[in-house]
Amino acid sequence: MFDIHIFDNMTLEEKLKNMIIMLEGLIQDNNESDLSKLCNACALINAIVSRNNWCGFYLLKNDKLTLGPFQGMPACTEIKIGSGVCGKAAFKKETIIVEDVHKFEGHIACDAKSNSEIVIPIVKNDKLYGVLDLDSEEFGRFTQIEKLYLEKTVEIIIKYVNFNNV
Repeated sequence: MFDIHIFDNMTLEEKLKNMIIMLEGLIQDNNESDLSKLCNACALINAIVSRNNWCGFYLLKNDKLTLGPFQGMPACTEIKIGSGVCGKAAFKKETIIVEDVHKFEGHIACDAKSNSEIVIPIVKNDKLYGVLDLDSEEFGRFTQIEKLYLEKTVEIIIKYVNFNNV
């Protein structure tokens, strides 16, 4: 059973540190499907990283980012590499934080309420497998603390998910 209230009196950094520990315990089982691992990872991230209106994965399929497990409003199903924030992060293979998506040239709007975004590429041995994407209704929502811990989150996911099976 998961009780989100255990995080109520923690600082942001304490919450994110605990998220990393919980994530590893949640997805390390080799008998669980890789898709299920991504679904649970998405749910945990969405629950712990508060004040976001969309959280999910886009996975590389046929040289495009294809919608994977997510929580939030319906989303774009395909994104070209290099297009939008997700495509740009995938192309550069580096995390991008956008404080105001309306000022980001080529931003792809799925949820009209989104105002800021963070995208972390999923890269192993220099090979791109997809991205982790979080959006928020707040301008300037995502900080360097979230960047650090979401990058650590992706490292844990890479360790336990075989993206060839998703």
